[in-house]
Amino acid sequence: MGESENYGPEQERLNNVFGARLRITAVRAAQGPGIEFLEYLSPRDGRPMPLDERASDLIRWQTKLVTGDVEQATAALRSAKVRFVSSGAVALPEGKLGFGAGVLVRDPDGHAMQLVEK
Repeated sequence: MGESENYGPEQERLNNVFGARLRITAVRAAQGPGIEFLEYLSPRDGRPMPLDERASDLIRWQTKLVTGDVEQATAALRSAKVRFVSSGAVALPEGKLGFGAGVLVRDPDGHAMQLVEK
């Protein structure tokens, strides 16, 4: 949907971070809510995601995105050199979790992103 760079007193108050300067990238499907990805350009003193982060940790965050073709999404993610948590797209028999297949990857900051196919 778009990209912007935000900074100044209002952004500092929104993020509660003095000197905040962010690149914001927004994505949106044809319907439903959109997602904004925030990249702190400054300050750059944030702590990285712990390498031993687990699903039961308080820091854990996972975003679920629905796609029409999880195999196609998996191929695009592999070509973009995205870091995979699952070995690839996993098919679920009989849609027991409400979807037929899914894949789990990490965004550049280490947050889990789950793509599922209904």
